[in-house]
Amino acid sequence: MTKIRAEYIWIDGQKPTAKLRSKTKIVDGPLKSVDQLPDWGFDGSSTSQAEGHFSDCQLKPVKMIADPLHGPEDVLVLCEVLNADGSIHSSNTRARLRDVAAKFAEHDTWFGIEQEYTFFDGNQPLGWPERGFPAPQGGYYCGVGSDEVFGRDVVEAHAVACIKAGLAIVGTNAEVMPAQWEFQLGTLSPVEMGDQLWLARWLLYRIGEEFGVSATLHPKPIKGDWNGAGAHTNISTKATRADGGIKAIEAACEKLRKRHEEHIKVYGAFNEERLTGKHETCSIHQFRYGVSDRGASIRIPMAAANAGKGYFEDRRPAANMDPYEVCAMLVETVCSP
Repeated sequence: MTKIRAEYIWIDGQKPTAKLRSKTKIVDGPLKSVDQLPDWGFDGSSTSQAEGHFSDCQLKPVKMIADPLHGPEDVLVLCEVLNADGSIHSSNTRARLRDVAAKFAEHDTWFGIEQEYTFFDGNQPLGWPERGFPAPQGGYYCGVGSDEVFGRDVVEAHAVACIKAGLAIVGTNAEVMPAQWEFQLGTLSPVEMGDQLWLARWLLYRIGEEFGVSATLHPKPIKGDWNGAGAHTNISTKATRADGGIKAIEAACEKLRKRHEEHIKVYGAFNEERLTGKHETCSIHQFRYGVSDRGASIRIPMAAANAGKGYFEDRRPAANMDPYEVCAMLVETVCSP
Protein backbone atom coordinates (compact mmCIF):
# COMPACT_ATOMS: atom_id res chain seq x y z
CA MET A 1 0.00 0.00 0.00
CA THR A 2 1.12 3.53 -0.81
CA LYS A 3 0.00 6.54 1.18
CA ILE A 4 -1.60 9.13 -1.11
CA ARG A 5 -3.32 12.48 -0.74
CA ALA A 6 -7.04 12.80 -1.42
CA GLU A 7 -8.22 16.41 -1.54
CA TYR A 8 -11.87 16.42 -0.45
CA ILE A 9 -13.64 19.37 -2.15
CA TRP A 10 -17.12 20.62 -1.37
CA ILE A 11 -19.43 23.61 -1.85
CA ASP A 12 -20.28 25.56 1.27
CA GLY A 13 -23.49 27.28 2.37
CA GLN A 14 -22.38 30.88 2.07
CA LYS A 15 -24.97 33.34 0.74
CA PRO A 16 -25.62 34.83 -1.74
CA THR A 17 -22.80 32.99 -3.51
CA ALA A 18 -21.43 29.66 -2.34
CA LYS A 19 -17.67 29.12 -2.06
CA LEU A 20 -15.47 26.09 -2.49
CA ARG A 21 -13.80 24.44 0.49
CA SER A 22 -11.34 21.57 0.69
CA LYS A 23 -9.15 19.59 3.04
CA THR A 24 -6.67 16.77 2.61
CA LYS A 25 -7.13 13.17 3.74
CA ILE A 26 -4.21 10.73 3.68
CA VAL A 27 -5.45 7.34 2.47
CA ASP A 28 -4.09 4.04 1.19
CA GLY A 29 -3.66 3.95 -2.56
CA PRO A 30 -3.65 3.58 -5.41
CA LEU A 31 -7.38 4.12 -5.88
CA LYS A 32 -9.38 2.76 -8.80
CA SER A 33 -12.84 4.03 -7.91
CA VAL A 34 -14.43 6.81 -5.88
CA ASP A 35 -16.32 4.08 -4.02
CA GLN A 36 -13.07 3.13 -2.29
CA LEU A 37 -12.98 6.47 -0.49
CA PRO A 38 -14.62 6.80 2.93
CA ASP A 39 -17.15 9.42 3.89
CA TRP A 40 -15.67 12.20 5.99
CA GLY A 41 -16.91 15.02 8.16
CA PHE A 42 -16.35 18.73 8.74
CA ASP A 43 -17.36 21.62 10.96
CA GLY A 44 -20.46 23.02 9.28
CA SER A 45 -20.62 25.97 11.67
CA SER A 46 -17.51 27.36 9.95
CA THR A 47 -18.97 27.03 6.43
CA SER A 48 -22.49 28.43 6.98
CA GLN A 49 -23.89 24.90 6.92
CA ALA A 50 -24.64 24.20 10.59
CA GLU A 51 -25.05 25.75 14.01
CA GLY A 52 -22.22 25.60 16.51
CA HIS A 53 -24.11 23.43 18.99
CA PHE A 54 -24.73 20.74 16.33
CA SER A 55 -22.07 21.37 13.75
CA ASP A 56 -21.14 18.03 12.17
CA CYS A 57 -21.79 17.61 8.46
CA GLN A 58 -20.88 14.69 6.22
CA LEU A 59 -18.84 14.63 3.01
CA LYS A 60 -19.93 11.96 0.55
CA PRO A 61 -17.36 11.40 -2.26
CA VAL A 62 -19.14 11.41 -5.63
CA LYS A 63 -16.42 12.08 -8.23
CA MET A 64 -12.69 11.42 -8.26
CA ILE A 65 -10.14 12.79 -10.73
CA ALA A 66 -6.35 12.82 -10.92
CA ASP A 67 -4.67 15.57 -8.89
CA PRO A 68 -2.53 17.36 -11.51
CA LEU A 69 -0.65 19.38 -8.90
CA HIS A 70 0.84 16.58 -6.82
CA GLY A 71 1.95 12.96 -7.04
CA PRO A 72 0.85 10.53 -9.76
CA GLU A 73 -1.45 8.63 -7.39
CA ASP A 74 -2.94 11.67 -5.61
CA VAL A 75 -6.58 12.54 -6.34
CA LEU A 76 -9.12 15.35 -6.15
CA VAL A 77 -12.42 14.24 -4.67
CA LEU A 78 -15.64 16.15 -5.23
CA CYS A 79 -18.15 15.57 -2.42
CA GLU A 80 -21.82 16.11 -1.76
CA VAL A 81 -22.71 17.56 1.64
CA LEU A 82 -25.06 15.55 3.85
CA ASN A 83 -26.52 16.19 7.27
CA ALA A 84 -25.19 14.24 10.23
CA ASP A 85 -27.98 11.67 9.80
CA GLY A 86 -27.11 11.10 6.14
CA SER A 87 -29.98 13.11 4.67
CA ILE A 88 -29.45 15.68 1.90
CA HIS A 89 -28.17 19.00 3.23
CA SER A 90 -30.12 22.08 2.19
CA SER A 91 -27.02 23.52 0.48
CA ASN A 92 -26.60 20.40 -1.68
CA THR A 93 -27.84 21.58 -5.09
CA ARG A 94 -26.25 18.62 -6.86
CA ALA A 95 -28.86 16.31 -5.38
CA ARG A 96 -31.71 18.17 -7.08
CA LEU A 97 -29.91 18.13 -10.42
CA ARG A 98 -29.42 14.38 -10.09
CA ASP A 99 -33.19 13.96 -9.71
CA VAL A 100 -34.05 16.33 -12.58
CA ALA A 101 -31.50 14.75 -14.93
CA ALA A 102 -32.86 11.28 -14.17
CA LYS A 103 -36.47 12.40 -14.73
CA PHE A 104 -35.68 13.81 -18.19
CA ALA A 105 -32.91 11.36 -19.17
CA GLU A 106 -34.70 10.35 -22.38
CA HIS A 107 -34.04 13.85 -23.80
CA ASP A 108 -30.26 13.23 -23.74
CA THR A 109 -29.38 16.81 -22.80
CA TRP A 110 -25.85 18.07 -23.45
CA PHE A 111 -24.17 21.13 -21.97
CA GLY A 112 -21.15 23.31 -22.63
CA ILE A 113 -20.30 26.26 -20.38
CA GLU A 114 -18.08 29.28 -21.06
CA GLN A 115 -16.69 30.35 -17.68
CA GLU A 116 -15.53 33.97 -17.54
CA TYR A 117 -13.50 35.29 -14.60
CA THR A 118 -11.26 38.21 -13.65
CA PHE A 119 -7.78 38.10 -12.14
CA PHE A 120 -7.06 40.43 -9.23
CA ASP A 121 -3.76 41.42 -7.67
CA GLY A 122 -4.79 42.57 -4.21
CA ASN A 123 -7.77 44.88 -4.60
CA GLN A 124 -7.38 45.79 -8.27
CA PRO A 125 -7.49 43.86 -11.54
CA LEU A 126 -4.19 42.29 -12.53
CA GLY A 127 -2.05 44.59 -14.67
CA TRP A 128 -4.18 47.69 -14.15
CA PRO A 129 -2.38 50.94 -13.24
CA GLU A 130 -2.30 51.91 -9.57
CA ARG A 131 -4.13 55.11 -10.43
CA GLY A 132 -6.67 55.61 -13.17
CA PHE A 133 -7.69 53.05 -15.75
CA PRO A 134 -6.13 51.18 -18.66
CA ALA A 135 -6.99 52.09 -22.25
CA PRO A 136 -10.68 51.57 -23.12
CA GLN A 137 -11.95 48.18 -24.22
CA GLY A 138 -11.28 47.16 -27.77
CA GLY A 139 -7.83 45.64 -28.02
CA TYR A 140 -7.91 43.16 -25.17
CA TYR A 141 -10.27 40.46 -26.47
CA CYS A 142 -8.11 37.55 -27.69
CA GLY A 143 -5.21 39.99 -27.52
CA VAL A 144 -1.50 39.35 -27.44
CA GLY A 145 1.32 41.36 -25.90
CA SER A 146 2.25 42.42 -22.38
CA ASP A 147 0.48 45.77 -22.83
CA GLU A 148 -2.87 44.07 -23.48
CA VAL A 149 -2.81 40.67 -21.77
CA PHE A 150 -2.35 40.02 -18.06
CA GLY A 151 -2.21 36.59 -16.42
CA ARG A 152 -1.57 34.33 -19.39
CA ASP A 153 0.89 32.23 -17.37
CA VAL A 154 -1.85 31.41 -14.87
CA VAL A 155 -4.33 30.64 -17.64
CA GLU A 156 -1.93 28.27 -19.37
CA ALA A 157 -1.03 26.50 -16.11
CA HIS A 158 -4.74 26.07 -15.41
CA ALA A 159 -5.44 24.64 -18.86
CA VAL A 160 -2.60 22.12 -18.51
CA ALA A 161 -3.88 21.11 -15.07
CA CYS A 162 -7.41 20.58 -16.40
CA ILE A 163 -6.08 18.39 -19.22
CA LYS A 164 -3.95 16.32 -16.82
CA ALA A 165 -6.94 15.93 -14.50
CA GLY A 166 -9.10 14.60 -17.33
CA LEU A 167 -11.53 17.50 -17.40
CA ALA A 168 -13.26 18.31 -20.69
CA ILE A 169 -11.65 21.71 -21.25
CA VAL A 170 -11.92 22.71 -24.90
CA GLY A 171 -10.46 26.22 -25.00
CA THR A 172 -9.36 29.47 -23.34
CA ASN A 173 -9.22 33.09 -24.43
CA ALA A 174 -8.59 36.59 -23.14
CA GLU A 175 -11.85 38.47 -22.74
CA VAL A 176 -13.03 42.01 -23.50
CA MET A 177 -11.95 43.62 -20.21
CA PRO A 178 -8.21 43.53 -19.39
CA ALA A 179 -7.41 40.85 -16.78
CA GLN A 180 -10.61 39.03 -17.71
CA TRP A 181 -10.38 35.51 -19.18
CA GLU A 182 -12.55 32.58 -20.13
CA PHE A 183 -12.29 28.82 -20.33
CA GLN A 184 -14.78 26.49 -21.93
CA LEU A 185 -15.87 23.02 -20.82
CA GLY A 186 -18.03 20.49 -22.64
CA THR A 187 -19.84 18.75 -24.15
CA LEU A 188 -21.17 16.96 -21.05
CA SER A 189 -24.31 15.53 -19.47
CA PRO A 190 -25.99 17.74 -16.82
CA VAL A 191 -24.48 16.32 -13.61
CA GLU A 192 -21.07 15.80 -15.20
CA MET A 193 -21.15 19.41 -16.42
CA GLY A 194 -21.75 20.71 -12.91
CA ASP A 195 -19.11 18.44 -11.39
CA GLN A 196 -16.42 19.38 -13.87
CA LEU A 197 -17.08 23.13 -13.69
CA TRP A 198 -16.78 23.16 -9.90
CA LEU A 199 -13.56 21.13 -10.09
CA ALA A 200 -12.14 23.42 -12.79
CA ARG A 201 -12.97 26.43 -10.61
CA TRP A 202 -11.17 24.84 -7.66
CA LEU A 203 -8.09 24.28 -9.82
CA LEU A 204 -8.21 27.90 -10.99
CA TYR A 205 -8.26 29.22 -7.42
CA ARG A 206 -5.61 26.77 -6.28
CA ILE A 207 -3.23 27.55 -9.15
CA GLY A 208 -3.77 31.26 -8.51
CA GLU A 209 -2.15 30.71 -5.11
CA GLU A 210 1.07 29.67 -6.86
CA PHE A 211 1.17 32.94 -8.79
CA GLY A 212 -0.04 35.24 -6.03
CA VAL A 213 -3.23 36.24 -7.84
CA SER A 214 -6.88 35.59 -7.17
CA ALA A 215 -9.71 34.90 -9.61
CA THR A 216 -13.13 36.39 -8.98
CA LEU A 217 -16.40 35.29 -10.52
CA HIS A 218 -18.23 38.49 -9.62
CA PRO A 219 -20.44 39.40 -12.60
CA LYS A 220 -19.42 43.07 -12.53
CA PRO A 221 -16.06 43.35 -10.75
CA ILE A 222 -15.38 46.86 -12.10
CA LYS A 223 -18.20 49.37 -12.39
CA GLY A 224 -18.50 51.61 -15.43
CA ASP A 225 -17.89 51.05 -19.12
CA TRP A 226 -16.37 47.59 -18.74
CA ASN A 227 -17.77 44.20 -19.69
CA GLY A 228 -19.14 42.02 -16.94
CA ALA A 229 -18.39 38.33 -16.48
CA GLY A 230 -20.84 35.61 -17.43
CA ALA A 231 -21.11 31.85 -17.71
CA HIS A 232 -22.79 31.44 -21.08
CA THR A 233 -24.51 28.07 -21.04
CA ASN A 234 -24.88 26.11 -24.26
CA ILE A 235 -27.53 23.42 -24.35
CA SER A 236 -28.89 20.89 -26.80
CA THR A 237 -31.28 17.97 -26.63
CA LYS A 238 -31.95 14.94 -28.78
CA ALA A 239 -34.74 16.94 -30.44
CA THR A 240 -32.67 20.06 -31.17
CA ARG A 241 -29.84 17.98 -32.66
CA ALA A 242 -32.16 16.02 -34.98
CA ASP A 243 -32.99 17.15 -38.52
CA GLY A 244 -35.40 20.07 -38.30
CA GLY A 245 -34.26 20.70 -34.73
CA ILE A 246 -34.45 24.47 -35.20
CA LYS A 247 -38.17 24.21 -34.45
CA ALA A 248 -37.35 22.49 -31.14
CA ILE A 249 -34.86 25.28 -30.39
CA GLU A 250 -37.50 27.94 -31.04
CA ALA A 251 -40.02 26.03 -28.90
CA ALA A 252 -37.44 25.83 -26.10
CA CYS A 253 -36.90 29.59 -26.31
CA GLU A 254 -40.62 30.20 -25.91
CA LYS A 255 -40.67 27.96 -22.84
CA LEU A 256 -37.72 29.91 -21.43
CA ARG A 257 -39.54 33.18 -22.05
CA LYS A 258 -42.39 32.06 -19.77
CA ARG A 259 -40.01 31.25 -16.89
CA HIS A 260 -37.55 34.11 -17.33
CA GLU A 261 -37.90 35.46 -13.79
CA GLU A 262 -37.59 32.00 -12.22
CA HIS A 263 -34.36 31.40 -14.12
CA ILE A 264 -32.90 34.78 -13.22
CA LYS A 265 -33.33 33.93 -9.52
CA VAL A 266 -30.76 31.13 -9.80
CA TYR A 267 -28.51 32.70 -12.45
CA GLY A 268 -26.13 34.34 -9.98
CA ALA A 269 -26.07 37.12 -7.37
CA PHE A 270 -25.54 40.72 -8.53
CA ASN A 271 -26.43 39.73 -12.08
CA GLU A 272 -28.51 42.89 -12.41
CA GLU A 273 -25.23 44.82 -12.43
CA ARG A 274 -24.18 42.87 -15.53
CA LEU A 275 -27.46 42.41 -17.44
CA THR A 276 -28.04 46.07 -18.30
CA GLY A 277 -28.64 45.85 -22.04
CA LYS A 278 -25.10 47.09 -22.67
CA HIS A 279 -21.77 45.28 -23.08
CA GLU A 280 -23.19 42.37 -25.08
CA THR A 281 -26.10 41.66 -22.74
CA CYS A 282 -29.86 41.87 -22.80
CA SER A 283 -31.55 43.74 -19.94
CA ILE A 284 -32.41 41.55 -16.97
CA HIS A 285 -35.98 42.87 -17.31
CA GLN A 286 -36.37 41.64 -20.89
CA PHE A 287 -36.30 38.33 -22.69
CA ARG A 288 -35.59 37.90 -26.36
CA TYR A 289 -33.82 35.45 -28.62
CA GLY A 290 -32.24 35.74 -32.03
CA VAL A 291 -29.81 34.28 -34.50
CA SER A 292 -26.18 35.31 -33.91
CA ASP A 293 -27.38 38.04 -31.50
CA ARG A 294 -25.00 38.57 -28.57
CA GLY A 295 -27.31 41.22 -27.19
CA ALA A 296 -30.14 38.71 -26.77
CA SER A 297 -31.03 36.56 -23.76
CA ILE A 298 -30.70 33.46 -25.94
CA ARG A 299 -28.39 33.34 -28.95
CA ILE A 300 -29.04 30.81 -31.68
CA PRO A 301 -25.64 30.33 -33.35
CA MET A 302 -25.40 31.01 -37.07
CA ALA A 303 -24.21 27.43 -37.60
CA ALA A 304 -27.37 26.05 -35.96
CA ALA A 305 -29.60 28.35 -38.02
CA ASN A 306 -27.84 27.34 -41.23
CA ALA A 307 -27.95 23.63 -40.43
CA GLY A 308 -31.52 23.80 -39.12
CA LYS A 309 -30.46 21.98 -35.95
CA GLY A 310 -27.92 22.02 -33.13
CA TYR A 311 -27.64 23.90 -29.86
CA PHE A 312 -28.46 27.32 -28.43
CA GLU A 313 -26.75 29.59 -25.90
CA ASP A 314 -28.30 31.02 -22.74
CA ARG A 315 -26.33 34.23 -22.20
CA ARG A 316 -28.07 35.20 -18.96
CA PRO A 317 -26.15 33.18 -16.30
CA ALA A 318 -23.56 35.19 -14.37
CA ALA A 319 -20.00 33.97 -13.87
CA ASN A 320 -20.76 33.16 -10.23
CA MET A 321 -23.77 30.96 -10.93
CA ASP A 322 -24.10 27.46 -9.50
CA PRO A 323 -23.99 25.11 -12.53
CA TYR A 324 -26.06 22.52 -10.69
CA GLU A 325 -28.91 25.00 -10.30
CA VAL A 326 -28.59 26.41 -13.82
CA CYS A 327 -28.49 23.00 -15.49
CA ALA A 328 -31.44 21.81 -13.40
CA MET A 329 -33.56 24.82 -14.39
CA LEU A 330 -32.67 24.51 -18.06
CA VAL A 331 -33.38 20.78 -18.24
CA GLU A 332 -36.65 21.21 -16.36
CA THR A 333 -37.85 24.09 -18.55
CA VAL A 334 -36.64 22.90 -21.94
CA CYS A 335 -37.62 19.24 -21.52
CA SER A 336 -41.01 19.69 -19.85
CA PRO A 337 -44.07 19.34 -22.11
